[in-house]
Amino acid sequence: MQYIQPRPSSIVAALYTARDLGCDLAILHGPSGCSFKHARLLEEDGLRVLTTSLGDNEFIFGGQDALERVLRYAEETFSPSRIAVVGTCVSMIIGEDMEAAIRDSGIHTPAIAMDIHAGFRENIDGVMAALRPAADAGWISVEELDRQKRLLIGANEVERTRGAACKPYIEPSRGDLKHIAAGRLLECIGAGKKGLVILNAKKETAYMFADIMVAVHESSPEADIRYYANLSDLGLAKVRRDAENIRNGLKAHDIEPILTGALDEYGVLGDALGEIIQKAKPDFAVVAGVPHAIPPQYTEGVEMFSITNGPRQVEPLRDIGHQHVVVEIDLHPKTLGVHEIVASEFGETIRSLL
Repeated sequence: MQYIQPRPSSIVAALYTARDLGCDLAILHGPSGCSFKHARLLEEDGLRVLTTSLGDNEFIFGGQDALERVLRYAEETFSPSRIAVVGTCVSMIIGEDMEAAIRDSGIHTPAIAMDIHAGFRENIDGVMAALRPAADAGWISVEELDRQKRLLIGANEVERTRGAACKPYIEPSRGDLKHIAAGRLLECIGAGKKGLVILNAKKETAYMFADIMVAVHESSPEADIRYYANLSDLGLAKVRRDAENIRNGLKAHDIEPILTGALDEYGVLGDALGEIIQKAKPDFAVVAGVPHAIPPQYTEGVEMFSITNGPRQVEPLRDIGHQHVVVEIDLHPKTLGVHEIVASEFGETIRSLL
């Protein structure tokens, strides 16, 4: 499909994957402004991001010397445990050999080159550009590499069929007014209706989406509501740590959800979650994170409350019959660098109405 709306960058995807692989320093081999916003955000999450700041001269004569200098500077100044060298459109066009630069720099820090640029329509190419050299370097197993491939294909298929990539252009929306949706949810709970609360969140975004589960439980601890969450102990190191932190946070609020999968499995859990819904036969279901992972045939006859962080996800969710769709604006920046559950707008709205 030819998209005419902004789509995630494969370079940024490689940076986030470098973080998940345990790199504490990344070097963007390109102009200083490349991926500026996300580089700054990731520094809030413990990944120091440097750039070779390539300019006109390097565009013509090459930037390997600049990369070697920055690699040496990075090791001498910051003593990182792992380094990721991340490519850009410029490094691709001028044909830079980033692996050779790592070898020739003389550094001793474990480092890998992620040969990527922004000319891919799907950002999962950036993830694979990070995972393949990580597997070659022994940072992850071949089995984990294969698992990640399967998860990426599944997540991509969900986005193409029911997500923000299902149309060439989707009008962004803030969704329903939160106090209206929260009021209706509390009506359902107050009327004694049977409900499910499902956390199906992507990686660190779960730190905020989990708060919705906490708020619902606080509203009526004895209500006929079952809780499910994709917080199993699987995935890359950071993903497992985040899942453990959130499990502990929920337990502190007397919530021990049934585990449905891992934080990186959000895109392949749709049928399993749908079968849970069908078997439970609830009157309503609250799904926070990636609600569109669940195929619509499983949610017919259920009053759906869906919480997403994507303004372009509102229209597709309404298209598949979700009655209440709310958006957590700027969720992602608020969940970088945190280690415990943080308050959500929808969760706070529920609390304000109690």
